[in-house]
Amino acid sequence: MTAESLAPTMPDLTALFLHAGHVLNTRLAAALSAIGVTPRSFCVLAHAVDRNLTQAQVAEVSDLDKTTMVVTMDELEKAGLAERRPAPTDRRARIIVVTDSGRDLVRAGREIVDGVNREVLDTLPDDERRALVSAMERLVLGGILTTPVETDVTVRRARAAKK
Repeated sequence: MTAESLAPTMPDLTALFLHAGHVLNTRLAAALSAIGVTPRSFCVLAHAVDRNLTQAQVAEVSDLDKTTMVVTMDELEKAGLAERRPAPTDRRARIIVVTDSGRDLVRAGREIVDGVNREVLDTLPDDERRALVSAMERLVLGGILTTPVETDVTVRRARAAKK
């Protein structure tokens, strides 16, 4: 009987992407905490600012489920950073309007997010940085990793560890 090798023959992209995403998100959370906002709340504000989108549309572009979006908007409204206003064409829908305070926060947050991304990318040589960003954009923005596939198996996103 021959010993069958069960060693991987390809890099584990799922593990690499999940780990990188988690670590990058923790870096963003730590950096954005300086202005009192979470990455999720910043994402919603950044996608909503100056776009006249409904709550459902902002949830979609922010990649949030309905419940998470409602909770996030409740927090943003309570903090005075955004408001839900009736949509002019559909009384059931709500348009997300970023307040002046929210706009200030988006402006400051953009600098922070850009700084975190720059810090990560600056650890790579120029040619590797360009290749990484180009490959990720090609895969995620119109490539094979753009849209989740349909499956009967429930796939959940990893939860952030609580301290």
